Amino acid sequence: MNFTAKQKQIINAAIELIAEKSIQQLTIKNLSKKLGVTEGALYRHFPGKLDILLGILLMFKNEARMNLERAKVSKKPAIKQLESIFMYRLKYFSKKPAIAAVIFSESIFQNHKRLAEEVNNFLKMHEETLHIILERGIQNNEIKKDIDIEDTIYIIIGSMRYLVTRWRLDGHQFDLCNAGKKVLKNLKLFLAA
Repeated sequence: MNFTAKQKQIINAAIELIAEKSIQQLTIKNLSKKLGVTEGALYRHFPGKLDILLGILLMFKNEARMNLERAKVSKKPAIKQLESIFMYRLKYFSKKPAIAAVIFSESIFQNHKRLAEEVNNFLKMHEETLHIILERGIQNNEIKKDIDIEDTIYIIIGSMRYLVTRWRLDGHQFDLCNAGKKVLKNLKLFLAA
């Protein structure tokens, strides 16, 4: 989806508002105050709050897609590709913690089919890329042949998800990337042929 300049401005302001206050404080009223416009002005660009959240998800998904597409065609060893994807995501969340708040807020998505679909599509996009990398790693004798690829994908995504959730709940009090490097060290031991 292509966003207008004004829609991008609104989405970025929403991300800032979430970072400053919390996802619960993302309301059309609070967002209009932050931007210095009327609520009606926001409704000209987005039908409602859920559409703004969807915009945040779509912007993140588009950025992630580029990173994942590069990984699919990379000639780097599989373990290095997995490390790149893992660390790219953690660095991204470290720079934009509000995005993590949106991505990992399951309660928002449970009652909103369109948001749930986008998060599900996002997960499938990651799963597909990880599957390709793991398969290639097995074929190239870089990754153990006896691993179950689907379960390994759950372990990789689950490890990242748990780490980011713990970081968020701890109020970003530890270095997410350093913690990620420790997790990666163990994932490498688990996967390396």
